[in-house]
Amino acid sequence: MREKNKKTEFKYFTIPEWEREQDYLQKQHRKGWKFTGISFIGFYHFEKCEPEEMVYQLDYNPEGTAHKDEYVQMFEDCGWEYLLDFVGYSYFRKPVSEMDGKEEIFCDDASRIEMMKRVFKGRVVPLLVIFFGLIIPQLIVQSHSDREIGHVIGGAYVILFVIYLLLFLNIGYQFFKYWKYLKK
Repeated sequence: MREKNKKTEFKYFTIPEWEREQDYLQKQHRKGWKFTGISFIGFYHFEKCEPEEMVYQLDYNPEGTAHKDEYVQMFEDCGWEYLLDFVGYSYFRKPVSEMDGKEEIFCDDASRIEMMKRVFKGRVVPLLVIFFGLIIPQLIVQSHSDREIGHVIGGAYVILFVIYLLLFLNIGYQFFKYWKYLKK
């Protein structure tokens, strides 16, 4: 969808791909499209602007919303513009022209690892609970059903099982890759 001064693009990033998402937003701004919001999962909204080198940073900190004013003020004191929150992530940006060298909202690997742990706890643990608490038990129950509808429902749970398994493998690989990158 595109108006003259606005556009919406669909782009999907997996849970541990926040750095790719940051890069995507930076490239859009460099092309003259300022990030204004996100709706549902993957629908990014932009407004036309002057092309500018802008750094976008994401922080996953759902607990930060309990003390939102202090949380945002901490970043604003360092020159970061707070944009919005979406599914646990807070979005910030800062013009490169206002930076002293390469700046990030995380100053060291320990804080990056802490964010990774918060993402895992907030996003992956609920998926594991659903997988082990609902999908696997229902898969077992439906596999022992003698009724035809049980086989249809069982087939649906097999599909969910495979989807979740692939999702966990992808997330695990992404986290492992990021963990190795930080350990260098």
